[in-house]
Amino acid sequence: MNRIVLVCGSYHREAVERMATTVRDRAGELGLEIAAERWVPGALECPLALQQMLGRDDVDGAVLLGIIERGETQHGLAMGQAVVQAVLNLQLATGKPVGMGVIGPSAEPQHIEPRLLPYACKAVEAVAEMLS
Repeated sequence: MNRIVLVCGSYHREAVERMATTVRDRAGELGLEIAAERWVPGALECPLALQQMLGRDDVDGAVLLGIIERGETQHGLAMGQAVVQAVLNLQLATGKPVGMGVIGPSAEPQHIEPRLLPYACKAVEAVAEMLS
């Protein structure tokens, strides 16, 4: 059985917890075991947490969950691009897949609810596919 980790941004804790529950359920259906979970303050802390957890010998991949809302400036867009680039680099450096279940950047409130569960499912399904 492949083992994965779950890294979650806690800025939108209630919504991301719903995503995490979906990932836990779907991971079990796909034959994946969640070896550990880590909650971090926000998107910028995700790459470091992923690096630490993907460095474990007993971990085969990861799922990243979070929400980056549209703000009044381009901060969220710049942050989102930086996080995606860091995650891509981690995948290539470790050879371990990361499923991106991040809504945004620039998500508006009406975009969040309909994307929560589909993004969570697609993130864990992507990891399962890459590990098969």
